[in-house]
Amino acid sequence: MEKPKQELDSVELERLKANLKLSYKERFEMLTRLYKIQQTMDRASIVHKPFINNK
Repeated sequence: MEKPKQELDSVELERLKANLKLSYKERFEMLTRLYKIQQTMDRASIVHKPFINNK
């Protein structure tokens, strides 16, 4: 098993700093988008048909 990361990578740190600069409206729109995706994924169902080989 891998050790849990104690420090953030520089890329992750830059991403966090960029996200903190977003306005409340931009944060709300992003959260709304993620919520809609989550709702879609919760309602999704996987339909599987067995593969039949007719050789």
